[in-house]
Amino acid sequence: MSSLPPLLSSEPSSTLSSVIKGPALLPIIQADTPHEAVAIAKALADGGVGSVEVVLRTRQALAAITAIRTALPDLLVGAGTVLSATDANACKAAGAQFLVSPASTAKLLEAMLASGLPFVPGVATPSEIAMAQEYGLREVKFFPAHLSGGIEMLKALSGVFQQMKFCPTGGIGQHNLAEFLALPNVFVAGGSWLTPASMVQTQQWSQITALAAAATAIARQIKTAA
Repeated sequence: MSSLPPLLSSEPSSTLSSVIKGPALLPIIQADTPHEAVAIAKALADGGVGSVEVVLRTRQALAAITAIRTALPDLLVGAGTVLSATDANACKAAGAQFLVSPASTAKLLEAMLASGLPFVPGVATPSEIAMAQEYGLREVKFFPAHLSGGIEMLKALSGVFQQMKFCPTGGIGQHNLAEFLALPNVFVAGGSWLTPASMVQTQQWSQITALAAAATAIARQIKTAA
């Protein structure tokens, strides 16, 4: 028999916005090895980033979370692409400090609630946002942001879902970061533009640091995460 909490009876121990460190940025790390993950994380941290999301898209993702937590204890490390209760539990055991999913279902929301970790579920429609609200959530990931209406959609949603805050991810880069972060209902911006696969493959850590520093400067001009 399921031991998951019933609808609306539980909330995450804290919100993602309350634990994110540094500027309002949540860059994605996708690494093939723990060593590579630590190198990427260090390059981002050297550029001023305080929080990262390790996505579960490689076999070594869980080991990467643990390795970054060990090597860079001051960096906030979360897990992304969480799709099941198994994922949520494994990420928590690996040391993830928050969870991010690309989608929302009742079962997935309940699993992430049960983890006790701060989390943001992925949404792309008003119905998904309404479901998150029914579970007592006030922060969600807007994904894929650029294909789901982008800035104009977030503006439209702000009037209907006045208490909801968003982490837009997908299609965000240096060119539009400021415009996204300027929205009152955006608390952090996520994405992979700070960790291009080509730079990771060629170990261009100083270039990743430079990208992170530029994004940090933009973010700090507009808003800084708590």
